[in-house]
Amino acid sequence: MVNEEYVVQQAIDGNQSAFTQLYDNYFDRVYRYIYVRLRKQAEAEDLTQEVFIKALKGIGTYKVSKALFASWLFRIAHNQVIDHVRKYKKGIETSLDEAPPSIGAEDPVAIIEQRFEVAELHTAIMALSPAQQEVISLRFIADLPVAEVARILGKSEGTVKALQFNGTVALRRLLAGRI
Repeated sequence: MVNEEYVVQQAIDGNQSAFTQLYDNYFDRVYRYIYVRLRKQAEAEDLTQEVFIKALKGIGTYKVSKALFASWLFRIAHNQVIDHVRKYKKGIETSLDEAPPSIGAEDPVAIIEQRFEVAELHTAIMALSPAQQEVISLRFIADLPVAEVARILGKSEGTVKALQFNGTVALRRLLAGRI
């Protein structure tokens, strides 16, 4: 397996196939993170593309030794989401029709139940503080480790752990008996 640091350095040096490999490795995680934050499929797809366009344009400014590539990339995604929400200043809502379809589920009842559960989870996440929402999204949706979340948000690891703990406790309380 090729070292990611090597692939990133190749992308910095202008190797398009190296950047394509990074795109393939991170696209799903970035998309999921943005989708959970915006709850609009088309907007999440557009913003995910914008994140990778910005990453491609700015890859030369990335310093391999300073931060992990994932931290740098999710920082771009985080900023894109914030800019998008500020620009449109509208509530972040979703309908059951906009919930992503279940892959491989053929039972319509199971699909509807899953969409209902996703909507319930989204409602509960939106009841958290903005800082808890960010930590929960980055930790569990983008699947990033605590250290990377701390770098992305500019917080200490202890603060991220506390926000994660308090956020998950609040989610358990909000979802008790509902899902």
